Amino acid sequence: MSTEGKAWRPKLVLASASPRRLALMQQVGLDPDALVPADLDETPGRNELPRTLAARLAREKAEAAAALAGANPELAGAFVLAADTVVAVGRRILPKCELTEEAGACLRLLSGRAHRVYTGVSLVTPKGAVRSKLVESRLRFKRLSGGEIEAYLASGEWRGKAGGYAIQGLAGAFVVKLIGSYPNVVGLPLYETMSLLSGEGYPVNLLWLNRA
Repeated sequence: MSTEGKAWRPKLVLASASPRRLALMQQVGLDPDALVPADLDETPGRNELPRTLAARLAREKAEAAAALAGANPELAGAFVLAADTVVAVGRRILPKCELTEEAGACLRLLSGRAHRVYTGVSLVTPKGAVRSKLVESRLRFKRLSGGEIEAYLASGEWRGKAGGYAIQGLAGAFVVKLIGSYPNVVGLPLYETMSLLSGEGYPVNLLWLNRA
């Protein structure tokens, strides 16, 4: 995270430790002043729909991080941005895999099938208002052979990833069709994120001026 130019723009906090989300933000010139991940229980509620879970967790993460940032004088008056990504087959929510067995089960389920990726994005403004968006992308995987699944599991890329895969890595070779936002599948829909920030007065294009 660069410190260049931060004296002349509002503070921006990313409520995540995800290197993927940080890289996506930096891709479009958004350079957070701080990373303040919120440690929450992400267990779905009883009969909770995938889209509802993504929206709820994004808002809860944003509010929790805003409370933490508010206790830090250096982050006073910051915009706080959070996101949560959920992968689902129908109403079935797939886990953020930490075990090989979990990831293998997800890949076998996704093999040759369509699924959806939902990302909730929430922004807490310096005045304490909460603004949110929910983005949906639809994907279909090729039919995966046992060898492909085993090789992907051996790569370790699946660890910590919703649905047991990372589209920006090796699993990009599995995607037959994608309808919707690609960065949404990675973990942060950029158009909607920029719209949320600009709609609340954050100068989203300011750092672009220094790129020449």
